[in-house]
Amino acid sequence: MRFEELLKEVGAFSRFQGMVVLLLCIPRIILPLHFLLHNFISAVPPHHCADPPLENGSALAEATEAGILAHTIPRKPDGSPSSCSAFLYPVGNLSNSSSAVPCQHGWVYDHSQFHSTTATQWDLVCDNKKLNQALATFFFVGVTLGAVIFGFLSDKFGRKPILLVSFVASAVFGIISAFSVSYVMFAVTRTLCGISLTGMSIISIALSVEWTDVEHRTFTGTINGLSWTVGNMLLALLAYFIRDWRQLTLAATSPCLIAIVAWWWIPESARWLLANGKAEQAHKYLSQCAKMNGKEGSSSMMNTEALSKVTIAEDSNTTYSYLDLVKTPKMKRITLCCGLVWFGVAFTYYGISFKITGFGVNMYLTHFIYAAIEVPAKVGTYFVLDAIGRRNGQAWSLIITGILIGINTAIPTDHGLLRTIIAVLGKGFSEAAFTTAFLYTTELYPTVLRQCGLGYTSFMGRLGGSLAPMIMLLEDVWTFAPSLVFAGMAVFCGCIVFLLSETLGIRLPETVTDVEEGRHKSNTESQTTCENPNDIHLLPMTPNGTERG
Repeated sequence: MRFEELLKEVGAFSRFQGMVVLLLCIPRIILPLHFLLHNFISAVPPHHCADPPLENGSALAEATEAGILAHTIPRKPDGSPSSCSAFLYPVGNLSNSSSAVPCQHGWVYDHSQFHSTTATQWDLVCDNKKLNQALATFFFVGVTLGAVIFGFLSDKFGRKPILLVSFVASAVFGIISAFSVSYVMFAVTRTLCGISLTGMSIISIALSVEWTDVEHRTFTGTINGLSWTVGNMLLALLAYFIRDWRQLTLAATSPCLIAIVAWWWIPESARWLLANGKAEQAHKYLSQCAKMNGKEGSSSMMNTEALSKVTIAEDSNTTYSYLDLVKTPKMKRITLCCGLVWFGVAFTYYGISFKITGFGVNMYLTHFIYAAIEVPAKVGTYFVLDAIGRRNGQAWSLIITGILIGINTAIPTDHGLLRTIIAVLGKGFSEAAFTTAFLYTTELYPTVLRQCGLGYTSFMGRLGGSLAPMIMLLEDVWTFAPSLVFAGMAVFCGCIVFLLSETLGIRLPETVTDVEEGRHKSNTESQTTCENPNDIHLLPMTPNGTERG
């Protein structure tokens, strides 16, 4: 019989699985604390050029009251003081900007909202603005590398030990980054932190799903997604009360210490142990599962000898690689389309998530609302996908996201409440697109290539997340450019989804042949017995997944 049937005999989804899922919610809560931390630790407060009389740090408001700005700082077209230029000599005629030059003596920052950020720490404003945005890109580059590194390590050495490595490394690099003494040091440690955090993302999902039966996997995925939302809302609260970037970074890292303690109660994946010939250790964890679920002694398979007789699913003797994703026509189409879809999903999600100002609402409240809207979006997606199908759900969630971003671009900035409502709806649909992507992609790829498929699409998603912060810089060229780029990408990738097949109500493909010939689309259920009743047909491990991620 299959491993899933063995899992049912020891309690398919009961107290043991509940414990595993809850413990693995801790790393899921930690992830958004760092993935979206850039919004607050790298925020740019109002600023203007400093001149010799103001070098000792007079506040922006004091300078204005003294009337000094009127003679030293040029005005923008909207009448506000320029942030990046000053008159070489004080002038009385404000229309005379011929003597305006870039800031010569640094900047004066308004500290009413932020005590300090990376922008104020290293003057990452004006011509250096791109370096501030690059910090988010450096982090996501680390996340991209981490997906490859921790995916390989967890497959080779097991989920549990590498998860501990991720917890410890995230804590160490997070603490070091908070005490960075230079921009380069902070950029490097944030990149290393991104690498480490990806281990939490990959391994926590793999472990929770590998201990869950087929019927409850969507539910488990929803719980994992909601724990991300909890962390996202927690970030808004932490940032509201902690206005110093170093202290906020430490606060976002501190839950890693809780995760290290909780790690002792997290079991290794029995599926991974059996697939790697470690029947004795698998027996240990399966026995614990059966005991906690009240199923002890109920399974005839609960002995080391029976568990050691493991046969892998069809084509088990074939070694697959990423090249097999593009060797056959239908697999090539799935791979190319899914890659574009994941790029668009992550690109749009983080593009919206990093835009939390300009709506006339407090940035902390905007971030909290953005996080809160994910709850109905994820719960709604859980129910809607079974009604309209995976393809329609994926396509229209992306297309509607793009349309809402476009509508928001056309709304005047003085309509703050309306712009906020449209932006929140767009965030909800982008979250629905992200939630659907995990399930839909998993169902499209065959079991023998599902791990490679999810690794590839995860890479494409990380690439989209890395580029999103840099697109924000187009604001300096044209105010509406970033929004139009995000909107266009969302609509385009949504249309690409229609080139894929529907997977609703169709059993998962096992092999590449299943995909090419469509054999898995028949109503015939897969075999659940074999000639030797003591043999367990253990499917290759459920693929690793990532969160906005």
